[in-house]
Amino acid sequence: MTDGGSVGTQVIVLNGGSSSGKTGIVRCLKAVLPQPWLGFGVDDLVDAMPPALVDGGSGIGFGEQGEVVVGEQWRALEAAWLTGIAAMVRAGARVILDDVFLGGAASQERVRIQLEGLEVLWVGVRCAPDIAAGREIARGDRTRGMAASQATIVHEGVVYDVEVDTGTTESLDCAHAIAAHVVT
Repeated sequence: MTDGGSVGTQVIVLNGGSSSGKTGIVRCLKAVLPQPWLGFGVDDLVDAMPPALVDGGSGIGFGEQGEVVVGEQWRALEAAWLTGIAAMVRAGARVILDDVFLGGAASQERVRIQLEGLEVLWVGVRCAPDIAAGREIARGDRTRGMAASQATIVHEGVVYDVEVDTGTTESLDCAHAIAAHVVT
């Protein structure tokens, strides 16, 4: 966590690949944490994008093998979105951010800069590639191959305060493990 005095944890950032179980953990965290928390995920940002920027060259694109390519306009809108999230936190909201650090440590640094001065709990959500791939098939709303390809790359060089593994631990138990690290 960052230094900042006695404010307590203001932001929980969950990083994990597609279908790793982050969304389930967010739901459980909102139920078990004593204060109200808002949950936002990178999927919310993708859903908010105009159609021209989804599968467009300057926005975000999804390849046939599950690869994800982000362009200049995506980065600009992502930065604005993160600035907005940080503003909500500075205004008094507590936020759980569900993200996918496609660039590993470089992605974490982009988020860290946007959240500078806030008390952040960094959480790694791990899941074996084969388990995530099975979830991806069951979901039916992801390009096949995305989960397996992201399962390890999103964690490369990323520094966490706590890590959980949804392949071996249920979402609620993961949420309790994370909640134990939240400073109130």
